[in-house]
Amino acid sequence: MAPKNAFYAQSGGVTSVINASAAGVIETARKYPKKIGSVYAGKNGILGALEENLIDTSHESAKQIELLKYTPGGAFGSARYKLKGIQKNRREYERLIEVFKAHDIGYFFYNGGGDSMDTAHKVSQIGSEMDFPIASIGIPKTVDNDLPITDTCPGFGSVAKYIAVSTHEASLDVLSMAETSTKVFILEVMGRHAGWIAAASGLISNKRKDPPHIILFPEVPFNKKDFLKKVEKSVKQNSYCVIVASEGTRYKNGKFLADAGSKDSFGHKQLGGVAPVLAEMVRGSLGYKYHYAIADYLQRSARHLASEIDLKQTYAVGEAAVKSAIRGDKSKMMTIVRKSNKPYKWTIGSTDLSNVANNEKMMPKKYITSNGYGITKACKEYMRPLINGEGYPPYKEGLPVFCELKNKLVPKRLKSKFMV
Repeated sequence: MAPKNAFYAQSGGVTSVINASAAGVIETARKYPKKIGSVYAGKNGILGALEENLIDTSHESAKQIELLKYTPGGAFGSARYKLKGIQKNRREYERLIEVFKAHDIGYFFYNGGGDSMDTAHKVSQIGSEMDFPIASIGIPKTVDNDLPITDTCPGFGSVAKYIAVSTHEASLDVLSMAETSTKVFILEVMGRHAGWIAAASGLISNKRKDPPHIILFPEVPFNKKDFLKKVEKSVKQNSYCVIVASEGTRYKNGKFLADAGSKDSFGHKQLGGVAPVLAEMVRGSLGYKYHYAIADYLQRSARHLASEIDLKQTYAVGEAAVKSAIRGDKSKMMTIVRKSNKPYKWTIGSTDLSNVANNEKMMPKKYITSNGYGITKACKEYMRPLINGEGYPPYKEGLPVFCELKNKLVPKRLKSKFMV
């Protein structure tokens, strides 16, 4: 039986290590030429399949694929594009199968978060329904760390490391100037509805007075009066106050402190801007001089500060996805399984895509201190191994060396065009 080709696509917000999963897929597929022919990557994620813009990775050298591991961003382009339900927009799914048939694609590797796992699950379903069996394998990725089943999400360990280090460095800066200048520093981080990224800042706190003095989680309803009281107490006791706030911080009624008023293509509210909201509260009620920073894209693209463990796990799920597919699995997502904490040991497992699709994993109560503003010992024990080790990229003349891909497109075979 002739080998089938594979399609790989990146979805949603990228991470500093997502391309390591791509390297895992491509390098592993090349080891099984009797099972997998060419690996095509979607130009701009799933849009590449819908629009028949397929990148032939066979044109890329082994050296450039190796450099993928050290390159941030999405090397083939990613997209925030959510396919609707099969019943609502069957044409999109039929189009995917048409493209897959035209290019003899028998393997679909989708690298993303919960919405992406939902798409991968639906592709598997429509493939069976249209008598076109396809191995649809999910490769987890999200800095938010909010996918269920898997112990951690590839991409999270590196953003956690960046936030912990950045909080520590900024705290020392603020402390050195607190006597005559800034009293309050606020760092806004990503995370959407889950506080995992904000929680990572707490890894630097070992003593009672250590920063961050306040961590704001989406899981803990925001109380303005209590928050300001806590800020004032910190400044009086420590001479300064460091606050790390999740973009998803919200009031008891569910309203976000900062809601941009728009939604992304996945239907999620566009968040961002909680730091200036908090800063204005502090200035207006307490009069303290403040500074704030919004980590934004810096936190998810900081390849120079990637976690070595995260890098290894991100590559491993890509590698395992290929092996899962050639074993005959049809609708699975790769997972990271923690075997022990001390010493930290892990392995790769899998779960049905239906168990993951559109589900979110929040911070458990046992990871948040009783006052709602810090993290517990249990949380630190969970997180510390994930930021361990330095996965530095190669450097030349003081700057990191990133991959330079040809990204050559495969000639189109379908006459019809698909308008997104």
